[in-house]
Amino acid sequence: MAKIAVKQLEALRIGDAGAKIRDEGGLVGSIRARAGGVSVTFYWRYRFDGKVKEYPCGTWPKESLAEIRAERDKARRLLEEGKDPGEEKRIFRLAAMAEQVEAVGKERARIATVEAQKARLTVRELFERWERRELINRKDRGAEALRSFEKDVFPSLGAVAAEDVTRQMVVGILDAVVERGAPIVARELLGNLRQMFGFAEVRGLVERDPTSRLKRDDFGKKFERDRVLADAEIKALPNKLVDARMADSSVAAIWIMLSTCCRVGEVSQAAWKDVDMAGGTWRIPPDNSKNGKEHTIYLSQFAIRQFEALKALDGESPWVLPARWTDKHVCPKSLSKQLGDRQRGDKEPMACRSLHTNALELPGGKWTAHDLRRTGATLMGTLGVRPDVIEKCLNHVQQNKLIRIYQRQELKEEQAEAWRLLGERLDLLLRADADNVVPLRGVA
Repeated sequence: MAKIAVKQLEALRIGDAGAKIRDEGGLVGSIRARAGGVSVTFYWRYRFDGKVKEYPCGTWPKESLAEIRAERDKARRLLEEGKDPGEEKRIFRLAAMAEQVEAVGKERARIATVEAQKARLTVRELFERWERRELINRKDRGAEALRSFEKDVFPSLGAVAAEDVTRQMVVGILDAVVERGAPIVARELLGNLRQMFGFAEVRGLVERDPTSRLKRDDFGKKFERDRVLADAEIKALPNKLVDARMADSSVAAIWIMLSTCCRVGEVSQAAWKDVDMAGGTWRIPPDNSKNGKEHTIYLSQFAIRQFEALKALDGESPWVLPARWTDKHVCPKSLSKQLGDRQRGDKEPMACRSLHTNALELPGGKWTAHDLRRTGATLMGTLGVRPDVIEKCLNHVQQNKLIRIYQRQELKEEQAEAWRLLGERLDLLLRADADNVVPLRGVA
């Protein structure tokens, strides 16, 4: 049988459609019409297992005549090996399809994994979402929590997926905080971590909370301070303050804390617009109070004199305690640091801080700014002020819900009388002849 030439194929016309042409070696071509001309589909006839079969070898001009003959030769070799070329081709095609399906599956799985990884929040991203939804409602808008996380959590866990955080990781961070001597910080940090992961668990951002079963007491017991300055210590305090080289503004702030039972942050952030010395009141706005509730203090004559002393020091500033280098108020931590610097015992002075490390030590032990608040409240109690009135003076929220809801009396007159009694007692203790003052019952 003659061998087909390419020119023969090129000479075919639409009118040849339906005819067949034959090539040597059993290759048969079926002519078909197509847009713009004709195509020839070739197949090779062979016999296998007693049956005549056809093996597709390709279509000209999509495949060249040489490629079509090569496909026929491959089929012929398979037949010589005792294999059915058609079945082998079918198996090869199915295998190729299976590989393609498998490859598509793998790619889809890879994409799904990447998308899942992207959807997994890191600890920092989780914190940011928690910050936007919940922390922002805190009085400091989450500033203290952010500072704590920046210092102790983000360096090691910030880039870790929140879902991958383990209890062991959390414990490692908290133990490190305790080991540097800050168990109270560790307790507070655990509370914040628990809230953050609880927020995530509720929203399905993590499957489990790695802080579960961890207790604050595991990282340092919380001891309630009960330090109260005794009468003798209050009498000794003026000379101690002189020896400590405390600034006049700081001295006045200490007496204000003792005579009003205010918090150190409240006096540190006080503005003159809220102090009415003529009317004898000091308004603590919600932004400055710990519980976010406005509080009015009725100033005793003792307290008014302290405010007058501060006004005389810097009457131009809008702040009761203006900062030295800025136009803001002093840092709320400043007074506490000053007291701590002067009660360091045998420790070396801190850099650029007071050298008078023992000047404010008192017989009853170390005391803090908050102990002045407790001392003032205790003195009120020994002066016969009712506990509920003292709680009002302290701007405490009533813990009993029913009482809080149904008993809304403000007890303004009773509060004013309590502060007056406290101021008079302090005046008495600080008199030149204070050695003759008899201690009140219940006061050491």
